[in-house]
Amino acid sequence: MKTRSLRTGLALTELGLGTAQFGNLFKETTDEEAAGAYDAGFAGGVRYFDTAPHYGLGLSERRLGAALAATGTRDEIVLSSKVGKLLVDSPETADRLDDEGFVVPAATRRVWDYSRDGILRSVEASLARLGTDRLDIAYLHDPDDHWEAASTTGVDTLVELREQGVVGAIGAGMNQSAMLAEFVRRTDVDVVMAAGRLTLLDQGASDELLPLAVARGVGVVAAAPFNSGLLSSDRVPEAATFDYAQAPAELLQKARDIAEVCRRHGVSLPAAALQYPLGFPGVVSVVAGVRTAAQAASTAERFAVAIPVELWSELDEAGLAPRPPASPTTPATTKDSTR
Repeated sequence: MKTRSLRTGLALTELGLGTAQFGNLFKETTDEEAAGAYDAGFAGGVRYFDTAPHYGLGLSERRLGAALAATGTRDEIVLSSKVGKLLVDSPETADRLDDEGFVVPAATRRVWDYSRDGILRSVEASLARLGTDRLDIAYLHDPDDHWEAASTTGVDTLVELREQGVVGAIGAGMNQSAMLAEFVRRTDVDVVMAAGRLTLLDQGASDELLPLAVARGVGVVAAAPFNSGLLSSDRVPEAATFDYAQAPAELLQKARDIAEVCRRHGVSLPAAALQYPLGFPGVVSVVAGVRTAAQAASTAERFAVAIPVELWSELDEAGLAPRPPASPTTPATTKDSTR
């Protein structure tokens, strides 16, 4: 699988896999399913894996760490995790389930903390759960309501860890693009992760974030290319979700119209959705979440499908999705994913 490099020299495979579902997102995932998903993704050529303490209150990191230990592949992959949501013991809620979408006991709770001490404690705990001595990328996680602390002590501490070699590259990950643009404009970040804001249905990141990132030499990771489900199936069901809520009727119809254009060109809607963001300058990887080996293998297979340029042209001409400025199958600079 081809890679694209950050300004630090770190090379990310064009497809990365997200592991929120390793943390029992919305329903339980078994240890075996998580391990199988990692193995299938790796076998499919993926060398970039993303996690966070938030995902299952540390469960995703522990399961990903177990997969790395079982396979001995830590040095072959790019590993990212996140800071800002510090996990602290909460014995008084241990008899309940987590209330943020993960089917796990609430034996710990999340505390927003972008202080130097909070960042250091968060990274130390993540390293322990992952069984590694470094993070290739550390993102500030969802700092929407914490700009001042995240952009000062948060970034400054990550810069310190980058200088020490504990972290390879630093950035922020959010479900919006406006504040990510401010991080790129005002701070010393290497990469940002924009979730759901550069897809066939939402190109919000292309207005300001992408041009600014290109100008500053900052990489952009496009996460959630299916917008949480609406673009994940060739036949769009009525119950499809957009950004984790029921998709409105107009978006359901638009997704179906895009799917019909894809079918005329012999391409599935999910395959087009996966590859679409890579046609935009500045994008270094697309990250999709997986739960099982079958999902990981299917994602890698969809990513390998050749997309005719005529598909992008027809979507553009029909007013369904603007044509990517560059072909996603011919990035300007690529190299083999061996590191």
